Amino acid sequence: MMSAVDDEADMCCAACGIKQLDNIKLKNCTACHLVKYCSVACQKNHRKQHKKECKKRMAELRDELLFKQPESSHLGDCPICCLPLAPSIDE
Repeated sequence: MMSAVDDEADMCCAACGIKQLDNIKLKNCTACHLVKYCSVACQKNHRKQHKKECKKRMAELRDELLFKQPESSHLGDCPICCLPLAPSIDE
């Protein structure tokens, strides 16, 4: 469960701390989606501090995608490897 402090931190620029308002739209880091920035300049200025955490999160996202189990098919799952069975060529 997120606290109010965490929620406020998510709604401000990671570099300069400007809060998101009607006229200021914050954009997520395109690589990790963990932090938000109000401008490209702020993103570039904050890159040195953010780079290590960003690379770690990118690796986590890549691993999640790579090792995600496929959805079961209507044919069921293989009893040996538990992967969805492929349709046969005869059908």
